[in-house]
Formats: sequence, C-alpha cells, structure tokens
Amino acid sequence: MSPLLKALGEISGASGVITGEALAERLIPHGQPLAIVRPQSTKEVAEVLRACHEAGQPVIPYGGLTGLVEATSASQTEVALSLERMNQIEEIDSASRTMTVQAGVPLQLVQEAADAAGMMFPLDIGARGSATIGGNVATNAGGNRVIRYGMMRDQILGMEVVLADGTVLSSLNKIIKNNTGYDLKQLFIGSEGTLGIVTRLVLRLRPKPVSQQMAFVAANTFDEVTEILNRLDANLGGSLSAFEVLWQDYYKLVTTPPAKGKPPLNHDYGYYILVEALGGDDASDAERFLAVLSEAMEDGVVVDGAIAQSQAERDAMWAIRDDVGQVAQFRPVFSFDISVPLNHMDSYVRELKIALSDQWPDNKCMVFGHLGDGNLHIVVGVGDKSAKSQVEAIVYAGLPSRGGSVSAEHGIGIQKRAYLAMSRSPEELLTMKTIKRALDPNNILNPGKIFI
Repeated sequence: MSPLLKALGEISGASGVITGEALAERLIPHGQPLAIVRPQSTKEVAEVLRACHEAGQPVIPYGGLTGLVEATSASQTEVALSLERMNQIEEIDSASRTMTVQAGVPLQLVQEAADAAGMMFPLDIGARGSATIGGNVATNAGGNRVIRYGMMRDQILGMEVVLADGTVLSSLNKIIKNNTGYDLKQLFIGSEGTLGIVTRLVLRLRPKPVSQQMAFVAANTFDEVTEILNRLDANLGGSLSAFEVLWQDYYKLVTTPPAKGKPPLNHDYGYYILVEALGGDDASDAERFLAVLSEAMEDGVVVDGAIAQSQAERDAMWAIRDDVGQVAQFRPVFSFDISVPLNHMDSYVRELKIALSDQWPDNKCMVFGHLGDGNLHIVVGVGDKSAKSQVEAIVYAGLPSRGGSVSAEHGIGIQKRAYLAMSRSPEELLTMKTIKRALDPNNILNPGKIFI
C-alpha cells in the first residue's frame, strides 16, 4: 500500500479504505479507481482532501453512482471518495420546516423522513432509492415536479462543503431570506464535484399535500398541449405539480405488451399528458380538477381523458410514464436529456425525426418529457451501436438556434463535454474555468469532467 493510501486509512479508519479484492467485488459502472476512501465526518473529509491536495492525487467524488453522463468515471490512478458512511439525518426542524442531513443519505430516506414528520421533500427521481442527496446537489437534480417546486437548487437553504485543499465552508443556514453577499452554495450546486465536496445540507421542506388528483388526457396537436398546460396552470390555483407529455410512439410502446401498463386511453392521438395536482382539500380539489378538465374537453382542447379514482390507478399512471425500460426492445439505443423552450419544442422534434429518418429510415425515436419545465427525454435506436456520435450530432444540432440546452438535469460529465459549447458562450466557459482554477488549483477534484 502506498504511503498516501496508508495515510488515508489512518484518517478514515481501518475499514475506511477499500482496495484489492474488496474493491473488485463492488459494482462500479465507469472504471475502477485505485481505492475508495470512506470518511465518516466533515473533519475526515477535510483531512483526506488536504492529504490528496498536497500529494497532487486526483479524487473522484462518489454518490449513489446512478448518474448517466460518466461524471463518476475513474481510473486506476484516481482515488474515489464516497460519503456512504455519512448517511445520517441529523435534525428535522418542524418550526422552520427544514431537515439537516449528511450528504450520503439516499434521497428516498429523506422523502420518508419528511413524510413521517408530516411534511414533504418534493424532489423525486426514478433512482430515489440509490441516489444520494449529495449527488442530487452535484447534478442539480430535477425530476417530475420541477414545474411546481423547482430543481434541487430550490430545495437547499444551507450547505457545508470542503474545498480541494481541505478548507471547510460551513453555512448551515435555515432561513430563506439571507441577502448577505455572495451566495457561495450556488457555486457547488450542479458542479459535479469539480469544485468541492458537499458534506452536509439544510434542506427546505414543504407542507404535505392532502390531496392528489391525477389524469391522463389526450391532444391531437402540440398547440393543444401548450393550451392545456396554460389552462391548468392558470385555473388549478397553483396546485399543478406534474405535466408529463408522451408522444404517440412512446405511449404505444409503454401500453402494449410486453409492457404491463394498460392504456387508459386508446392509441389514436398524437400526444398523451399525465397531469398531477397536489392540494390541501380532497373534496374541493377534486371538484376543481374535474371542472377544469371538463371545460377543456367541452372547448375541444382536450380530446379524451381518464381521471384516476384511486391510489392504485394513480400509481398505474405513473408506472406507464416511468416504464422507460421498454426501449430496450430496440437495442442498441442512445438516450438524451435536453431542454428546449416550449415555443420551439414542436419544430425541434419534427426536425429531429426528419433528420433521423433521412439517414436511418427504420429508426426508432421515442420522445417524452416533463414539458412544463422544457425538459425532453429522447431515446433513439438506429440499429448500429457505432452510430452514437452521428446520432448525437443530429440530436444536438437543433438546440443552439432555439436557445436549448444539451443537458436538462443530468449534467455534463464526460459524455456531453464535447457539446458544452453549444449551450454556453466562450465567456461563460472561460469564467467557469477561472472559478475551477481558483478553488482547485491542483485540479484534483473530478479532473476532466465538464471540460478539460
């Protein structure tokens, strides 16, 4: 064992460093590091980073390893730093509606603890059981309810973070209004572990909803889709919490065997929308929800609809939306997570499908997304694994002219690094690199991620 690894073991304890056979037994998605270091406190994280900074040792931050852009890719010359042993919920403050947590806590445990305390932590993603709250910060996770509650950035009041040289910045603030100079925590949200290691957080909790109204509705045109969004957002009294749109091909895929989902609506329409509203009174909320949808149907904006009558039916509707695994039928497939302004979304998708069909007439292109926040998920299969770069070029080509983003919520990592300049100006990139050099002059934190 090298002197550095021995020193890291002395900092984090006998079981704090994983190497050799124990390391080989771990399922690590993107390359195996030299070792995994597992500190148990902010003090230990600081000592680990201080030692690595002095030795020039690259450090790859590990969360739940559920990311999709290779932001945790590691090599045999790099040390991974995992906060899996920093997994405690330290405090739930009902008066200030906050929760103080260590960064290694899985998202699902945060959700469950908030629920048990009579409140809600609104961030929700499919990998909730594995993804850690620190990883959610590093990627600025979004998920299904951004339209109402915002992204991870909007759920954070206070933060403790350790810089590359071991300096601890601790601002475990519990107040929403704190206008005292630079809001330093914003630097680290979405930075993919390249600027510092987030160790503890003060999370903002929300009132637990009393009611959940849900429906699948259909539209024939994209103009109708946007009209439905605007109507619901205006007429549901601020309770609209999800607006998930499935293009026809994707809806057919996830409601036709071998998929288990049963179609709540037939397959004849161009667009299918899963609508959710969370409110404070079940009876009045249900009445309003029905009235708004009924009016939209009478006006011909909604052409068909099915309202969930039970929790089982609500769960079944979400299961249809989330059954992304069905795209495996078309392997190999390439998945994309992008954003497009709503007024350009229809033209973007049409242009994309034409461009793909011109090159691969038998391609499969599945489109679905949160839409209310501009986020589209696109899955493309062209029958050729080697065509990835060609498909990427087509998917990203229509974004710059429309003010779109090559990454909506998964980050840049390695996979989208070559395309970052399509969404960021030269001046923005230069400023990012200046910040990186200032906070991590030895370039030890997740080197090569976001940009080289």
